[in-house]
Amino acid sequence: MTAIRLGFIGFGIMGERLLRAAVAHDPGVLAPSGVWDPSPVAMARLADAFPAVRRFADRAAVLAESDCVYVASPPASHLDHAAAILDAGKAAFLEKPLSVDDAAAGRYVGTLAALSGRAAVNFPFASSLAVAQIAEWIADGAVGRPDRLTIEVGFRIWPRPWQADAAGWLSRRAEGGFTREVVSHFLFLARRRLGPLTLLGHSVEYPGGDGSEMAITASLKAGAVPVRLGGGVGTTDKDDHNLWTLEGEAGAVRLRDWSIAERREADGSWREAADAMPNERARPLVLARQLDAVAAMTRGAAHPLATPTEALDVQRVVERILAG
Repeated sequence: MTAIRLGFIGFGIMGERLLRAAVAHDPGVLAPSGVWDPSPVAMARLADAFPAVRRFADRAAVLAESDCVYVASPPASHLDHAAAILDAGKAAFLEKPLSVDDAAAGRYVGTLAALSGRAAVNFPFASSLAVAQIAEWIADGAVGRPDRLTIEVGFRIWPRPWQADAAGWLSRRAEGGFTREVVSHFLFLARRRLGPLTLLGHSVEYPGGDGSEMAITASLKAGAVPVRLGGGVGTTDKDDHNLWTLEGEAGAVRLRDWSIAERREADGSWREAADAMPNERARPLVLARQLDAVAAMTRGAAHPLATPTEALDVQRVVERILAG
């Protein structure tokens, strides 16, 4: 079986993170073909960090030398790159959101439906070990019939300190904000576990100027299950804190801080899974599983990655919340 050649468009935070995982991956399964970013600064940083990785001159070169292309550029450029990838007959692995334009994203998803389906969106919860543990607990009856889901996210500042290099767009209303960047992951998990999303009510608070949101609240349904969502900046002393809590007639399970699966005990306390680990340790394992799935998707085989339809459902809810 020939290894999948994965090309990269964009060498920001997410591009670098997945490239690092691809360089460390089993080269018999998947290997990076190279990277292109229109920013000379980004390409210089690539040369310093990964001198052995090929630096492409433009998008056309990425397409010519890759079986699948990962798009990790800012959101407004996603659909343009995705269309070029599909036109070249290659598989596409896209960062979320598909776009900040719902109508354009809807047309793109419709185009995918008429093609081979070799496209997916990078929601790592699709390959999360903690999510797999939660799914196992649910299957074993830990929750029973779900009757409510609560999603809570909080940040000391936004963007988070490690995102400072991307603050130029992450801190702006047009493409950035924590609802697109973080809340979308937990809405994807809700949709994947419980069903399509329906937004019932919402609010959003913005600072002056063109800054991204400072706080949101929303009520939704995921399938038939009520969902309460809340998030804000300056609400915690942690750089990033989140909880996804599913409760039912038999008990409750939750995902804490991206990677800790917990089950509620009879006395109301929360017990971590025996193999729980912080996100810094879990992330490389999850990304390796994502890359195995990317290789399967590129070959046209079954895979667990987020579909464009799932991503569009999440995007539409996110953009409606942000529209106020």
